[in-house]
Amino acid sequence: MIQWLSDMISPSLQNRIGLGVQLFMFLVSAIVMGAIVVDYGFVLDAREMSVILHIYHYGWWIYLLLYISQLIFQWRTITQKTVFMTVVIGLLLLVSALSKYFSSSLPEWMNIFGSKYYTVALLGMFALLEVSKGVVAFINKKTNPALLMAACFAVIIALGALLLLLPRSTHEHIRLPIVDALFVSTSAVCVTGLSTVDIAQTFSLEGQIILMLLIQIGGLGVMTITSFFAMFFMGSTGLYNQFALRDMIGSDTFSSLISTLLYILGFTFTIELIGAFAIWTNIHATMGMTIQEEVFFSVFHAVSAFCNAGFSTLTDNLSNPDILIGHNGFYLIITVLIVLGGIGFPLLVNFRRMIAYGLGKLWFNRKKRYVHLANINTKLVLVTTSILIVGGSICIGLLEWNHAFAHMPVKDKIVQSLFNAVAPRTAGFNSVDMPQLSFLTLLIYMVLMWIGGASQSTAGGIKVNTIAVAFANFVAVVKGRERVTLFHRELSPVSIRRALAKVFGSLLAIFAFFIALVVMEPDIAPKELLFETISAYATVGASLNVTPLLGDNSKILVSILMFVGRVGLITLLMSLVHSNDSPPYRLPQDDVIIN
Repeated sequence: MIQWLSDMISPSLQNRIGLGVQLFMFLVSAIVMGAIVVDYGFVLDAREMSVILHIYHYGWWIYLLLYISQLIFQWRTITQKTVFMTVVIGLLLLVSALSKYFSSSLPEWMNIFGSKYYTVALLGMFALLEVSKGVVAFINKKTNPALLMAACFAVIIALGALLLLLPRSTHEHIRLPIVDALFVSTSAVCVTGLSTVDIAQTFSLEGQIILMLLIQIGGLGVMTITSFFAMFFMGSTGLYNQFALRDMIGSDTFSSLISTLLYILGFTFTIELIGAFAIWTNIHATMGMTIQEEVFFSVFHAVSAFCNAGFSTLTDNLSNPDILIGHNGFYLIITVLIVLGGIGFPLLVNFRRMIAYGLGKLWFNRKKRYVHLANINTKLVLVTTSILIVGGSICIGLLEWNHAFAHMPVKDKIVQSLFNAVAPRTAGFNSVDMPQLSFLTLLIYMVLMWIGGASQSTAGGIKVNTIAVAFANFVAVVKGRERVTLFHRELSPVSIRRALAKVFGSLLAIFAFFIALVVMEPDIAPKELLFETISAYATVGASLNVTPLLGDNSKILVSILMFVGRVGLITLLMSLVHSNDSPPYRLPQDDVIIN
């Protein structure tokens, strides 16, 4: 019967019906998300609350009918990739329906599935799915991936600023200026950590939750999240979308896209969960917090550390005496989370492959042998990161041993030397008042900030991959070699050109924005403005306490700089400049005098 109805409808009419349903569901999702925001951010009276509850009620029925109709009319489109989530969504709707209409005959513990919180979470998930469909459909229009990524970041920043402006996002009697809301939202989505306001004194628990979600979205990447929902819940997407997504997440093949996305999300949430538990065990019953406050503190700092954001719910960041004294374990946990977030998702995926291979040989006695199990990217990132951490720790420790660390015990000095060598590599946490550091230490900070973490990680900067390739090219030129090699591999000309372009572009952007800030802020020392500029471009978040002193125009300029640093100058320029295909011929070669 269903097949007969489907055959009776022409393909063009089916397409029009499908488009109409998509537009209707997009409108419903927008209304539902708007209701959630209003319910979450404002204090409502009984009449207004009744309207919100009616939206939830009708939205629930619309999504239920949509799910049932898809099962009936589109059951053939359910693939092996989507069958699991189709069943899960069906179960979520089923327990919700049972709790709503048969609560009297169900165990008491199942009442949670009929609560408002569960309904809102379920509606929010469906709304996110519809948004993901729209994003994927937009990508399939052959939109420039670089432009799309920049646009997605801009949209999330704008939405984040609006959420931070909600009355419930700030403490009572505090009205957050629009410029500051935009600045903090940009800093969170770009995982920078700079703030023009005191996070603890300005934002309520709801505001800090919004901030944490913005950090998580910014750390994972907007496209990673939306593409995961689109592909995992809806199956395969367009070929153009798969090309764009493969380049964004660093997948080796098209067949591994969904597994790579799963690895990225799995690694992220597992590491953050373990980190949050470790933080909680270290601070439990030592800071005068309730259990709920300790749990939120642990989760917030685990997310902020792994995403290399540098935000803290403590006044004075991690230099607050409540955490500075007697919590060396906390700083070591934060250090490990920063490093894991900064080495890059491709390296974590490669680690999984190496571990799986080792366990396979040990337990199953597999004969298959991989000669190059650790790829060149893994070797390059590990070696360069180790050099920067060890070298930075030794230099900062020697320079500050009897200076900024003078009042600390020896064990604390060692921990703080390590922490302050890792934090500048785009995390931005500070355990000492930054102006106390010596000038040479600040120079080391600026170099570490500029370099940053690894490519396709939560970190910023020009990336260790870039600096390693640029240095290898420098060594090849000095030795008079025609080819650039690393780890017994010859680097492609494309990699070398991109690395050199990234180095030049970063220096150009830093110089231009630094000059602009010097002109706009004549009362602030140029050294402090240079530090602020590098910190913003590299999405670090460290500051010499000048961020709150910036004028509104300077705040907007620094916000733009953070956005450029997070999206990438080369990526941003590629999205704006029309790319021309290389001509099918080559021009005569000539030498330029460079001496």
